[in-house]
Parts: sequence; structure tokens; C-alpha cells
Amino acid sequence: MSTGRIAVIGGGSWATAIIKILSVNCDQISWWLRSEDAVNFIKSHHHNPVYLSDVVIDTNKVHPTSSLDEAVADAKIVILAVPSAFLKDVLKDVSDSIFANKIVFSAIKGIVPDDLLIVGEFLHRRFQIPISHIGVITGPCHAEEVALEKLSYLTVACNETKHAALLAGLMNGRYIKTIVSDDIYGTEYSAVIKNIIAIASGICHGLDTATIFRRY
Repeated sequence: MSTGRIAVIGGGSWATAIIKILSVNCDQISWWLRSEDAVNFIKSHHHNPVYLSDVVIDTNKVHPTSSLDEAVADAKIVILAVPSAFLKDVLKDVSDSIFANKIVFSAIKGIVPDDLLIVGEFLHRRFQIPISHIGVITGPCHAEEVALEKLSYLTVACNETKHAALLAGLMNGRYIKTIVSDDIYGTEYSAVIKNIIAIASGICHGLDTATIFRRY
């Protein structure tokens, strides 16, 4: 399925997993990584040297670069996959028009620090991206399970569902099953709340609350 170049921004586990997923159906993928050493290693050895290093990177399809402008320049779809705490730092030196006429999907879980905004709302306010051109990629899915090609599920959301459907089709495959949603706020807030619930559940399990309550 052809849609022009896709850009993935981020060099961590989730970004690497997304590269693996997209490489099945996409022939032109730009991949931004902060480290020039990592870029050179991937070009030479076809693996991310730090994260999910067992994943083989098809450099005939994937073009790593440490230049954000170069990665995004010819892309129709941009996927942001950096930790929310570092998003503002990654984007601090780019022009306000870098995302003009592009569909930008957030694969980021969390709130943008200081601004206290979900990523989609931050992008809308900071770069004046129309809400119809902002999307969300969320689970249930784990980068390590993608690397092992275990059956995983992704929700791809955008108010303009044709954009979500396009990317969902590109990410759907033998071990990745996708569904489309038009609710970018619900999916993004759910991803944030999930971590809070998970931490609370872990605390309860660690305290063995069932035993505590039985005492009373």
C-alpha cells in the first residue's frame, strides 16, 4: 500500500517497534534518531544498537537520519514516538510550519510537562495543526511483544477517520491487528489513565489488600 513517505520520530523501543511494523507494508520510511552514532550503526549493521537490538531494520525501506527537518520534509504522515517528557525538547528548534499539510500521529503516552496537555492538544496549540490532521496510536500493545511478533492490537484514532483508516491499513499485518476510532481525546486520555490504574493495582497487589480487608 503506497502513501508516500512516512516519518517516525524517536529512537527508543516503541519507535523501533513501529519501524518494524511499518516496514511490512511501506517502502519509504524516514526515521529520526537523536544520536548520529545510532544512525550510522543502523545504516551499517541494520539494528538499533540500544533498543530492541534483535529487530532487523530493512535499510532499503528505512532511511535513518539525525536531521529532523530531513526526516519530515517529504513525509505525508509523521509519527511521534518520543517520551512525553522530551517532546518539547525534540521540537524546540523546528519551524512553526514543519508540520504544515501533514498528518501527525502521536504514539506517545503521557502529558506534556509544564503545559499539562495531552500531546494532540499540545500539537494543535503549538503548531496550529488542524484537529482533523492529528491522530493517536495506542494499544493494547508492547514494543517487546512486537519484536517477538506476538499477536498484538493497535487502536488508530483521528477525527477524520479516513486518515486513521489509511495508517491502520499500513500497520495491520500478520501479528498486528488494528481498529479505527474517531475519538482522539478518549484514546489519548485512556492511555494516560491506564498507567495510573496499573500503578495503583500494583500497589494494591504488593500490599495484599485482600488480606488486609479480611482482617476487618
